[in-house]
Amino acid sequence: MRVRHLLVALGIAAAACTGLPVLDAPARKATATEPGGAVTAAALGRPESAGDAELLSRHLAQVEQALDAPLVRGNDGLLLVDGPATHRAMFEAIGRARDHINLQTYILDAEGPGERLAELLIRKRGQGVKVSVLYDSVGSMKTPKEFFERLRAAGIAVCEFNPVNPLKSPPKGWQINNRDHRKILVVDGRMAFTGGINISGVYSAGSFGSNRRAPARDEGWRDTHVAVRGPVVAQFQRVFLAAWESQRCGEFAKAAYFPPTGERGEWTMRVVVGDPETGTSQTYVALHKAIAQADRRIWLTYGYFVPDEATIAALRDAAGRGVDVRLALPGFSDFWAPFYAGRSHYAGLLDAGVRIFERRDALLHAKTAVIDGVWSSVGSTNLDWRSFVHNYEADVIVLGAPFGRDLERLFARDLEASHEITAEAWSQRGLGERAREWLARRWEYFL
Repeated sequence: MRVRHLLVALGIAAAACTGLPVLDAPARKATATEPGGAVTAAALGRPESAGDAELLSRHLAQVEQALDAPLVRGNDGLLLVDGPATHRAMFEAIGRARDHINLQTYILDAEGPGERLAELLIRKRGQGVKVSVLYDSVGSMKTPKEFFERLRAAGIAVCEFNPVNPLKSPPKGWQINNRDHRKILVVDGRMAFTGGINISGVYSAGSFGSNRRAPARDEGWRDTHVAVRGPVVAQFQRVFLAAWESQRCGEFAKAAYFPPTGERGEWTMRVVVGDPETGTSQTYVALHKAIAQADRRIWLTYGYFVPDEATIAALRDAAGRGVDVRLALPGFSDFWAPFYAGRSHYAGLLDAGVRIFERRDALLHAKTAVIDGVWSSVGSTNLDWRSFVHNYEADVIVLGAPFGRDLERLFARDLEASHEITAEAWSQRGLGERAREWLARRWEYFL
């Protein structure tokens, strides 16, 4: 998949080199009072000990200081693992829609789950439900135009994000290197989904199971999504509507975009976004602040790992102060360049005490983090330059021990299916591997 936007990006000689977000930029302190009452550690999920409560309070304060909008309490949700479970949950929610369906995705393929989705959306539109679909031009480059014309003919509002064709560019100009990598679904303003999973046939099979054969590279991708209900859905809705408006996709359908939701559970959450137009990546800032605050564990899972020097330094510093830093990374990829660019940083991380695991039985594409068991994130943002500088991204931060434990259990499952890279073994890799790493490292800013 990554080859799609690299081929386009490298063809733009005039692509500007934008810097990473400034980590020490002052931020307005958020007031964590939505939808009613201040958020406290006691409200974030029954800490198991006084030490856990202290960690939770510290991470709560860190998020409030790092972000310029409030945390939102009173939500619940479900952690979704791999494509089959995620697509099933999304399609079931769409099937229950009564007012509107807003879908924003990087890849919308015409076959497999894409065909099932099209049939479902057309049926819901026939029932009077308003449907809006925003897809990325590069990510969905292989999708036949007839697929989208079929949706439009059924009365579905369809919009192409930053078209490859410069004649179709939005008023802000041709920005082919800035891709919409977000995966957001909002149904009736009451339920939202986000994570790393596209509408694509590569998610046709799950990635776990003792009897499962090793998947081909075009199926069985390992990925993570999350479904949420409660007041935080309004934040996802605003992200979608802002993207629709920025692309001049047309007037919004008259719908109940912000219905009263009430409190649905104990999750405290915040949607964070990356926006190259404004030069901000809330995810980058929040993740760095959490890493700096970590006291026990930093467990990161990323499908694309091409870190900048500040991220490498943050991970090395954390390991140096005794934090258990572990990275779950892919053992192979759909595109060689980011894979080897990431590997070119292994030696320094291993020397600092960071533990690195590669999953080689399935293509790892997830983007999750869990820190100290209480600070978690799930979304579309990879740990690389493209996500932090060039792409429009969306993630959700979850504060609380219950969700943190769920994500740690999932991380442990990935490690059980992975191979640990040791410093000794890494030092013995061949010249061919080192040459690929050197070459890929030269292009890491564009990967």
